[in-house]
Amino acid sequence: MKRKEDLETLKDLLEYSSEAYASCVMNGFVGGETVSYGEFGEKVKNLRESLKSTGIEYGDRVAIYAHNTPKYSVIYFAIVSMGAIAVPLLPDFSSAEVQNILNHSGCKALFVTKRLRPKIDAASLPELKIRFDVDTFSAYENRNTANAGKSIEKEILPDDIANIVYTSGTTGKSKGVILTHRNLVSQLKMAIRIQPVDEHSVFLSILPLSHAYEGSLGFLLPVFGGSSVYYLEKPPTPSILLPAMQKIKPTHMLTVPLICEKIFKNSILPQFNKNAITRYLYKTTVGRKLLHRVAGKKLYKTFGGKLVFFGIGGAKLDYRTERFLYEAKFPYAIGYGLTETAPLLSAALTHNVKPGSAGFKLEEVDMKVNGINDDGIGELWVKSPSLMKGYYREPELTDMVITPDGWFKTGDLVKVDPHGRIYIKGRLKNVILTSNGENIYPEEIESLINNFRFVQESLIVEQKGKLVAMVKINHEELEAQYNRFREGLQCRIEENCRENRKKIEDLKQELQLYVNSRVNRFSQISAVVILPFASDFEKTSTMKIKRYLYG
Repeated sequence: MKRKEDLETLKDLLEYSSEAYASCVMNGFVGGETVSYGEFGEKVKNLRESLKSTGIEYGDRVAIYAHNTPKYSVIYFAIVSMGAIAVPLLPDFSSAEVQNILNHSGCKALFVTKRLRPKIDAASLPELKIRFDVDTFSAYENRNTANAGKSIEKEILPDDIANIVYTSGTTGKSKGVILTHRNLVSQLKMAIRIQPVDEHSVFLSILPLSHAYEGSLGFLLPVFGGSSVYYLEKPPTPSILLPAMQKIKPTHMLTVPLICEKIFKNSILPQFNKNAITRYLYKTTVGRKLLHRVAGKKLYKTFGGKLVFFGIGGAKLDYRTERFLYEAKFPYAIGYGLTETAPLLSAALTHNVKPGSAGFKLEEVDMKVNGINDDGIGELWVKSPSLMKGYYREPELTDMVITPDGWFKTGDLVKVDPHGRIYIKGRLKNVILTSNGENIYPEEIESLINNFRFVQESLIVEQKGKLVAMVKINHEELEAQYNRFREGLQCRIEENCRENRKKIEDLKQELQLYVNSRVNRFSQISAVVILPFASDFEKTSTMKIKRYLYG
């Protein structure tokens, strides 16, 4: 068995963890049976042999289309430990997206749950030969009988492809990110240096395993450290999540900003506005910090009272929410990265977080800011051992983002302070160029809007040369101030309730004034559009708004 520091492939990782942590709990559903690392190794071995018997070979692409389940880890490692290539599919991909990805990747086989089968049953998938059931591992369709049992064993090398991860981006076009065994194992070695995990660490997984963020740091990292991971059998609503956290008392969790923002705006902030005393205290710096500290202690107990790491990534965190976590001394950490870098590039842990910052670059990562403007903002370029091999079957697209000397153009606009802290300003492709040649960063305006009372989230769009703010209202907070606001929204739709329509117009005017008094004249918004009640922005798996739908 190789030493931990000498691991180079995911097969090495499987063999190491199965032996070194044989008696430790690997994973299970909350409240269900658990599997040890030793048992896990045997399950992977058995499934791997079964895959070979059906004709799956080294280099074949095998898709996994499932919600989070302990079976996912067995399927994944069976695929990659035989030299085949895993193609994780996000459960919220549409039927058309799944069909396009399976055909583009040329998948020979697919693991799918009964719940998701209807999405692909009628799809045209000429290259797909075998369909497996996730729960039983058995093939319910096999058109590969001619090659069955002829799989040849080959040595797996560090630069062999392990994953092709298709992004669910804000631009609407999914790209297949090629990640090698070296990419993924080097990412684990980088991550564990800044946030150690071991046999005593307990993870609660609430994000899709098929996303690079959870798939790497919430799945492979625990395997690297011999940690336990627990999954939920139902979506992580408060009624499911809260009892689960009390039961397993997690030490580690990964989440995305929107979840944190909802907790703060829907559950915590309303408590500060309940009565005149707390409202007054919250308007003062000392009072706010005191209330945040008290609320933070309660929140920590709600999460089980054992958290040492609460990782937040995937998008920029709302400033007010982060200020609460910071002043509450909640053990949160901020990370930044991309699917193309497997994913982590920078991080700030509890001891060195600073609201608004994406932390410091990892030691093994090289960074530079290209094309810095007068404001000190430019595009972030990186080199990393976890940088992808390229986009699958997209050589021209790969050449557009990776320079001949190996720099990856992230597409993110950043500013770096004298201490090396990175501040994300927005996406290069989202920058709005005015007729006067001024650059407008919509994410910064959105961050300001999201700090306004009653606003849950927002999106800046350009319409006829003017900036328009599309806004999702936090109805629970608004209803606490306005009686019958829910009925008011309905009245607005029906246009038969003058009083409530006026409240909405007053709110829009107040928000517009709030924003325009805080931005330069080029970034001022000309109108506010409030999303209808019960409507939400369409989002990616990491809860980023799909901007291309609203342009």
